Amino acid sequence: MIGVLLATDSDAVYNEVDAALASDNVVVWRVRAGADVIPVIIAKDPQLVILDLQIGNMGGVATCIAIRQEEGYLRLEERPVALLLDRKADEFLAEQAGADGWLIKPMNPLQLRRLATELTAAQSAAEIAQADAAETV
Repeated sequence: MIGVLLATDSDAVYNEVDAALASDNVVVWRVRAGADVIPVIIAKDPQLVILDLQIGNMGGVATCIAIRQEEGYLRLEERPVALLLDRKADEFLAEQAGADGWLIKPMNPLQLRRLATELTAAQSAAEIAQADAAETV
């Protein structure tokens, strides 16, 4: 089962992401505030985090930076993070925040599925490589 954590205060964005990704093998959890993301990552251990750029009290960029800091301090395992952007100019912010991928809203469900598949596959490949490296030591 693949877990996806979505942070958005928009019901429309949640409905789009859930419709595009949820299946028998994928569960989508939702939080409505950026400040709630890290505690839910700790509790649920999602394979992918998707952050809406505009999330009430703590936006997607700030939340992505917070996740990367926690990973850097080794308090969280690394995982892919994607941002849902409002406009093309926001791509610079996504890159600076350390996002692994992003889409510009309105989203195309096929693009969202492709992005999620690519990011979770890359994460799985990295985990296998780490396990192989640990075995050879």
